[in-house]
Amino acid sequence: MAVIRKTVTFTEQQDRWIKAQIEEGDFTNESEYLRHLIRQDQEQKGKLQKLKVAIQEGIDSGISSKTFSEILREVEVKMKADGKL
Repeated sequence: MAVIRKTVTFTEQQDRWIKAQIEEGDFTNESEYLRHLIRQDQEQKGKLQKLKVAIQEGIDSGISSKTFSEILREVEVKMKADGKL
């Protein structure tokens, strides 16, 4: 994997925050902390995209003729089968 050097500018407050995270021992240097934040952002954006797709699928599926109780029962059966309940 190629490594690319970047120059980034922070406010004094942001710099103090970054240094505090390193001093707490969670990260060994500034680059490690920033890469961690980027990975978190990528993960969050991936989850958001999946949610947007699911919402659109729900909208596209139209209105259900099932009752609320029927839908709840189906969800419960599915979750039990998946081991999530």
